[in-house]
Amino acid sequence: MLGKVKRLFVIKTRFEAYLIIFALALGAMTRGAHYTLEFPGLGGYLLFAATAGAVFLGGAKILDALRYEREAKAAAEGDSVAE
Repeated sequence: MLGKVKRLFVIKTRFEAYLIIFALALGAMTRGAHYTLEFPGLGGYLLFAATAGAVFLGGAKILDALRYEREAKAAAEGDSVAE
């Protein structure tokens, strides 16, 4: 039972990754908009850019991890077939 619940929190496809990245971006841009109101001027815009940059870095890491897992799985299947 715990395994089924755990599978809900695993990103399996690129589509799921894009949905999660979109949700992260939506939240980050909302946070960035609040920063521009709380800290008027250059400081607010720098914080806004930092929230956007964090989403870019996080999204790239998520997509790279999916690619790495797919390649590792393919390599493991190829090794087991070759043996």
